[in-house]
Amino acid sequence: MEKGSSRSKILIFFFIPVLVLFGVGLVFGPLGSSFLGRTPPSIFQVPRPTVELPAEPVFHVSHFSITNTLLASWLTILVLAVLFFVLTRKMKLIPGRRQAAAEAIVEGLLNFVKSVAGEKHARMIFPGVAVIFIYVIANAYLGLLPFFGSVGVIEHGGKFAPLFRAANTDLNVPLSIAIMSFIFVESWGMRALGVSHYLGEFINVGQMLTGLKELLKGKIGQGVMNVAFGFINLFVGVLEIFSHLIRMLSFTFRLFGNMTAGEILILVSSFLIPLAFSIPFYGLELLIGLIQALIFSGLTLVFATIAVSPHEETE
Repeated sequence: MEKGSSRSKILIFFFIPVLVLFGVGLVFGPLGSSFLGRTPPSIFQVPRPTVELPAEPVFHVSHFSITNTLLASWLTILVLAVLFFVLTRKMKLIPGRRQAAAEAIVEGLLNFVKSVAGEKHARMIFPGVAVIFIYVIANAYLGLLPFFGSVGVIEHGGKFAPLFRAANTDLNVPLSIAIMSFIFVESWGMRALGVSHYLGEFINVGQMLTGLKELLKGKIGQGVMNVAFGFINLFVGVLEIFSHLIRMLSFTFRLFGNMTAGEILILVSSFLIPLAFSIPFYGLELLIGLIQALIFSGLTLVFATIAVSPHEETE
């Protein structure tokens, strides 16, 4: 009986009001009004969504433009700094609720890294992977707050520029995270294997030099074979270098494309049917933000695990 009554309360206090708001928005909003051939009431006249792919400057400091996505990224850093300060201040041996929540986050991410990279390299890889995951998901979730895109300034010419815009929808932000991911992976590989050993996996001229020495000694057959395979190894190394560089592009456009598509979807749904129609899409964006953070940090973790493993082990 108690379960049935709780379900009925949820139905009454949540789903029914949402359905009512959806019906009102459908009938009186721009979509329903266009079908009925009338102008929607002033309260339902939502401004047409405008999509600007480049970040919009909000104000200028000397010759430096402060964009709305830059402000959003600064806000993310500030929120995370305050959040972790609140969660970890006055740490005790027996943690309270806030400290236990922070420890659960750190332990969960550390176990995730250990499950892929193993115990040996987990502590080295963990900080970079954890920072990427937390920063990407925080950018995604803060971008869903109501004042993002609705509070702004009027530029010269009467154009409205939002003060905050989701940082992940600016191509520069995913690119900067991708560059840091690339730097993390390469530095971890050099630290684990040594600089000469790690770079030797990309520029391997040992077999070619051996073949040239054999040619000088008169071992024609074996020398030609080693020189040929040396060229092949060198070519494979060049391809490997390009594959590492191309990762930055794939990381960047994957995150940028998914986050920008989600923002456009919410803008269009809020315009066509105001009030409640965009609620399911906000839930979808929460899931997509988590998935994108997992993909970005997970791929960084996988590439790092490959980088810190000797070439023989990877094969």
